[in-house]
Amino acid sequence: MIEARSLCKVWSKGAKPALNNVSFTVEAGEIVGLLGHNGAGKSTIVGIMLGMVRPDSGEVFIDGASVQTQRARALRSIGAIFESAVFYDYLTGWENLRVLCSLSGWWDEKEAARILAMVNLTHAANKKTGTYSHGMRQRLALAQALLPRPQCLLLDEPTDGLDPEGIREFRETILRLRAEWGMTILLNSHLLAEVDLMCDRCVILKEGRKVYEGSLGRNKSGRPRYQLVTSDIREADAVTAKVGATLNKKGLVELPADVTGPEFVKALVEGGVRIESWAPEQQSLEDIYLELTGKKK
Repeated sequence: MIEARSLCKVWSKGAKPALNNVSFTVEAGEIVGLLGHNGAGKSTIVGIMLGMVRPDSGEVFIDGASVQTQRARALRSIGAIFESAVFYDYLTGWENLRVLCSLSGWWDEKEAARILAMVNLTHAANKKTGTYSHGMRQRLALAQALLPRPQCLLLDEPTDGLDPEGIREFRETILRLRAEWGMTILLNSHLLAEVDLMCDRCVILKEGRKVYEGSLGRNKSGRPRYQLVTSDIREADAVTAKVGATLNKKGLVELPADVTGPEFVKALVEGGVRIESWAPEQQSLEDIYLELTGKKK
């Protein structure tokens, strides 16, 4: 549904690239997180996908249409929340939707009412947006992005500034959109815990380069890793070296591709290692992110 091909962007001569040959895909019905530190290139990618930023080279395709050469056709498939939502504060939420939708020549009152109900704003539809809380404005921005009904959503820090209750409500709405509509979603966020809860996969950027694209919960090397607890450190080190595995001071074992967990446990026992506990490592998204971006806890 979304494909970024070899995106490159330099904002000014002599500056470091904002994007350096970045490619990734988002399949139909997926929720993919776009992660990286400030200045990693996340918002530049979203801007390119919306046709607001021109890449120096590379191309983005939305449902097979190029944003760079078939912009109108490509953008018909997209809804987006990009940067801060801005509305006419002297108009009601309903009036804002009508005005903003009229810019594209489309309006359907039944669909608009249904979308407002989905984002839990029916009760405030006839209130002026100047009275809206930050969370209500974000839900109205989501309603605007869903009118007319797109195939995919691009969300740039959509929960920024929301309280915990607002974040949970927004997350539940996003998951419902995927479950009920089959919506494809690319989510740019600093909240790793929320990405972990919502996303199927993630793309991690560092200084304009892609350093990871894959599932949530895999280590950088992709090799199986286990947590070993034993008091027989010397014997465990000897077995580890013999089979070509690695064992760090925290008891984290990384096995070579040709050795399974049960095979390694057998080798430990035969080598005289008394095992107190042995379990597959469960890496959090935070662990993966900090490892790949080189930022220590």
